[in-house]
Amino acid sequence: MEHLLEQLFVWWIHLWPHLLTVAILIIDLILSAHAILTKRDTRSTIGWVGLIWFSPVFGAIAYTLLGVNRIRSRASRLRAGTARVEHELDGATAGPDRLAAAIGPPESPLRSLAVLVEEVTQRPLTDGNSIEPLEGGDAAYPAMLAAIGNARKSIGLASYIFDNDPTGRMFVDALAAAARRGVAVRVLVDGIGATYSRPPITGLLAAAGVPVALFLPTGVPFYFPYANLRNHRKILVVDGEVGFTGGLNVRDGCYLAHAPKHPVRDMHFRLRGPVVAQLLEVFAEDWQFAAGESLDGEEGDDAAWSPHLAPAGTMPARGIRFGPDDPDVGRIRLVIVAALAAAQRSVRIMTPYFLPDDAICQALDVAAMRGVEVDIVIPGKNNLSLVGWATTSMLWQVLGRGCHVWLSPPPFDHTKLFVVDDAWAMFGSGNWDERSLRLNFEFNVETYDRELCATLGRHVAGVIARSRPITLDEVDGRSLPVRLRDGIARLFSPYL
Repeated sequence: MEHLLEQLFVWWIHLWPHLLTVAILIIDLILSAHAILTKRDTRSTIGWVGLIWFSPVFGAIAYTLLGVNRIRSRASRLRAGTARVEHELDGATAGPDRLAAAIGPPESPLRSLAVLVEEVTQRPLTDGNSIEPLEGGDAAYPAMLAAIGNARKSIGLASYIFDNDPTGRMFVDALAAAARRGVAVRVLVDGIGATYSRPPITGLLAAAGVPVALFLPTGVPFYFPYANLRNHRKILVVDGEVGFTGGLNVRDGCYLAHAPKHPVRDMHFRLRGPVVAQLLEVFAEDWQFAAGESLDGEEGDDAAWSPHLAPAGTMPARGIRFGPDDPDVGRIRLVIVAALAAAQRSVRIMTPYFLPDDAICQALDVAAMRGVEVDIVIPGKNNLSLVGWATTSMLWQVLGRGCHVWLSPPPFDHTKLFVVDDAWAMFGSGNWDERSLRLNFEFNVETYDRELCATLGRHVAGVIARSRPITLDEVDGRSLPVRLRDGIARLFSPYL
């Protein structure tokens, strides 16, 4: 027996390097095949395959940890049991004559854009809406609290951040009062966003009798702005009749009249009309996923969660939901690129986080080279330093082709606006970075109302008047340590 064990040991000593080599070869073949079959960017595929073969062990580990895109598959698995909520909106859409009058003839660029967005979203462009911009929490919070105070049937509130501070507690009081008078109230807070203040607001809501749920609660016990699969949507729907959406979270920093320590400018919107049904669809889906309760079982005008589809104005508008569980994860990229291609005179963009991919940068450059005036407004000082550094390192991609980049003065501006030719606009929760374009659940609204779009264009122009331009010479003139710092930060841009 001892002799047999000794022979086996000798055999293992001689063979283990060969067995390990064969195992590494098989693993590298499998990982290379995975990269070839799943990576759509040829340069990315070549880079990963090269790393796998020229640095076999390290390359295999790096590809397994960083190269395999688990975001979409995990999001799809998580949301697999959530039924899609889609209200019947046939009676609230515009006919050909109305579309021609409101947007333009079928061959016009904006009509083509409307066709593309419908194809991408599979949701109709609604007509008969009223959309009112609300500048900052000073205008939006009183309007939202008034709507909550007047609610008769239902209140659905979703927010990425809902802080336990004076502003947050104002909302708790209003929601609790609505629940006590018999209104069906549901509040959804993101699992990471709930940790931005301590103790979290969810305890106060529950103690006040307000049904509350966390979207993908996490074990991370502290503020972590770079977590994936977050519900970044900001939606309030009251009685299925009035809705609010935009960039505002529920927190004291956005209420400038409260003189917060870290003030934030932002823009929110009050919506009435059939488009509110599309806000309600998204809220109902997210609530069902987080809380396991369906809000779509009742029908009729008196049902708590039934949308009110009567016209409230003349604005064409459509909700655009997007997130990592989409069948085509790049749907919002298609909308952005198509809108840039449709631009004839001007493009105005406001975003707090600007880290677009190469395709969007090229679309911006092409628009500028066609003679379109392209203005991009970003904060002069970002609240996330890593994002600010990464943004600076990529600005050469747009500055070198004629786009104008403006740095807005303090306080930090969280506004998200995209206006084309003062005739089309998109607003909502989405930023121009990979986190919004690919990793988080977002909701935007597009509108073709020329009066509103011109108003939003003037708002951006007013911010530009207070901002300073940043030039290509300034970007190229950064010191070597700063360029190195910014370049390293940009390496993480797919995850910022």
